[in-house]
Amino acid sequence: MKKNLIIPFSIFAALVLAGCNSDTDTSSDEPAAESDTITYESENGPVEVPADPERIVVLSSFAGNVLALDEELVGVDSWSKTSPNYELEGVEEVTADNLEKIIELDPDLIIGLSNTENLEQLQEIAPTVTYTYGALDYLEQHVEIGKLLNKEEEAKQWVEDFQMRAQEAGEDIKAEIGEDATVTVIENFDKQLYVFGDNWARGTEILYQEMGLAMPEKVKEMALADGFYALSAEVLPEYAGDYLVISRPAEQDNSFMETETYKNIPAVKNGNVYVADAERFYFNDPITLDYQLEFFKENFLGN
Repeated sequence: MKKNLIIPFSIFAALVLAGCNSDTDTSSDEPAAESDTITYESENGPVEVPADPERIVVLSSFAGNVLALDEELVGVDSWSKTSPNYELEGVEEVTADNLEKIIELDPDLIIGLSNTENLEQLQEIAPTVTYTYGALDYLEQHVEIGKLLNKEEEAKQWVEDFQMRAQEAGEDIKAEIGEDATVTVIENFDKQLYVFGDNWARGTEILYQEMGLAMPEKVKEMALADGFYALSAEVLPEYAGDYLVISRPAEQDNSFMETETYKNIPAVKNGNVYVADAERFYFNDPITLDYQLEFFKENFLGN
């Protein structure tokens, strides 16, 4: 995914969660009360966060992870706010630049990226935890969010179930299209085409990591290391596999699909092109991943 264009996603540095319980008076028969906070070992050191947060602001990428764990959001970034995958009625759109609006939302936890602006000011508003993009893979990231929200086990259970479902679907798809069939994922944005590696959302984690589908050699050469690669429509045939998955933004210029260059790609001629709503494909949280998995099952298998 283009770093300045959407969600930054996939791998993050391993973090540890330590429970923080109140002291027990051994002379009393009363049970020890549960602490209102836990100590979360973030990238930047321990942070005291609510054990049961009720007003969470997410400034980038992780809204779907929070929603999947049944936690309450009061503010999200603009990309998350416009995602059709999320139920965000009543949740405000916010940015790290608009500190006054965040203060008005009275958050008890703020989640962002390590390059989020105004971190010092945000930390004065509420406990703030950030993640460095690329330090953990997409499933580890969900478990890490689970630790932060005191729901690590729920997060792990979802990961285990998702991997089982995705890998089973992958076996069915390979049986349908052939073990050696290649798949290319592309997206157009701001008059530029992008081809993706195996960890930049758009369903790439499912197709390449969980299902084990093959990536064309040219894509592997140019996009695997950085996660994405910008190319012109004229050279798209060099990157196109036996199957094309197109993450297409509705309001972008999609005229490349009307060119003779595009129409003469074998995958296009063979009807092996699956067009997805880009707004539903931008992220790689559990809600988005479940949608992507069903999309692939429906298109590759017809179910």
